[in-house]
Amino acid sequence: MLKRVLDPAPIEKAELFHSLLDREITFIKDHSCIISLRKKAKLFSIGQKAKQFYMLLEGAIRVYKPHDDGGHDVLAQYTSGDTIGDFDFARKAEYDANAEATEDSILVMFPGIGFSMDDFVAEEPHIISRILLNSILMMTGRIKSTQNILLENLSWVNELHRRAYEDPGTGLYKQTFLTDEINRILEEPMALIMLKPDRFKILVDSRSHEAGDEAMVRIAMILKSFTRKVDRGWAIRFKSNETGLLINKCPMPMAEKLVNGLCKAIEAMEPVPAQGDIPPFSFTGTIAWSVWPTDCSTWETLFQETYALLLETWKSGGGHRIAHYTEIKTCPSAEKANT
Repeated sequence: MLKRVLDPAPIEKAELFHSLLDREITFIKDHSCIISLRKKAKLFSIGQKAKQFYMLLEGAIRVYKPHDDGGHDVLAQYTSGDTIGDFDFARKAEYDANAEATEDSILVMFPGIGFSMDDFVAEEPHIISRILLNSILMMTGRIKSTQNILLENLSWVNELHRRAYEDPGTGLYKQTFLTDEINRILEEPMALIMLKPDRFKILVDSRSHEAGDEAMVRIAMILKSFTRKVDRGWAIRFKSNETGLLINKCPMPMAEKLVNGLCKAIEAMEPVPAQGDIPPFSFTGTIAWSVWPTDCSTWETLFQETYALLLETWKSGGGHRIAHYTEIKTCPSAEKANT
């Protein structure tokens, strides 16, 4: 008998899902199902593709390999609370043993009937990447050969995670990365640096959208050079032409140095050459920045207010203007930046 999982408690307790947020647990719950097995019923058989794994709620399951003479070797015995089949699931392998209920049993199966991992890659790839990584890490104390499996699978997991959040035009992280991951990556002090190029519409209108796209790629290269230089952090495309940096373990003096360096790097960008009657286009940018929790103890407020300050400063004229947001006192340094 199959039915949807209504109670998320067993899923929340599972080690495999321990790092997921509440909404992600809801996703897992909605895409799982409960299965009931009578005593001696097979859960899976040798040669079957491992497309699901299981959490045993009640009963007992044994995994065994049969002999040609009719005997068998018992490889594992699972009881309530155990996870079954995660190793083969993580490797996308075929089962090399049989599993059957030694008493009437109830299990949670993920993905549930009618769902597949391929469906989830497009829908919630960041959740799936963490599940697979958890699955691999969970087995380190159980399987001696896990280290090799971990190395083989980490590149795939990281690639999946990267694709989920990468802006295809620039290679920067999308803002959805912050929405989904900020609770995991927030590490004080965290510097938030936002950049908006000035007169960008003039560039696009006078040259073309392709010229704008090319400029964004060049800006992205500058931003990524900063994360490589400090060997941490993320270069992000927040919206349209609004980009920036999120740098963890970045105290105020370091953040201010990065801000000034970014301002100079944008100013040093090679101008777009003249084209007929169209004059050359030189790049300038407006920057707003802050450091959590020094400037504001609440990340959401700091982010929203820094972005509002970016737009306010940009609308006031831009041109290498730098504005520092702090909850105590908002300090535009436009005059100093322009001198």
